[in-house]
Amino acid sequence: MGGQHAWKVVDRTVAAIDPAEAIAAVSDAGFGGIDVFIGKVRDLNQGRAVRGITYDLFEPLVMQEIGRLVAEVEAQFGPRVTLYVAHAKGRLAVGEVAVVVAAGTPHRDAAFRACRQLIESVKHRLPIWKQEHYEDGDSAWSEGCSLCQDTAEVDGHAHAHGQPTHC
Repeated sequence: MGGQHAWKVVDRTVAAIDPAEAIAAVSDAGFGGIDVFIGKVRDLNQGRAVRGITYDLFEPLVMQEIGRLVAEVEAQFGPRVTLYVAHAKGRLAVGEVAVVVAAGTPHRDAAFRACRQLIESVKHRLPIWKQEHYEDGDSAWSEGCSLCQDTAEVDGHAHAHGQPTHC
């Protein structure tokens, strides 16, 4: 039937994000399309070897904003869309799942588009700060979307608003 959205912040000291939970949350007998985005911690960013990431956030504010993002996607795709968002909080190692976004709809095109819109909104608008920890022992706060600067494309990726990201 759709419309039964779920979102949460997962504290890494307690649990890990499970992509299977996302698929189950957006599954419906009337849905022929399910799209899932899984974001993992990569081992290299801007030429620097990464050993992990710490995500910091104020959970009540993040949960409120995720609710707004989900409502915006539903307003665009209608009540026959079901959405799921889970974002990690705390320290993650290379290869661990940092975020999962999923969309279920009657048809694949809408599932792809809804999932894409939702993950882009999550990356651009959620008040989540990312600190990268490097193999050389150094660490730095990432210049994510909330801190975008007017510079050239990074890693071949420019955002819809024309700003680069280090996401």
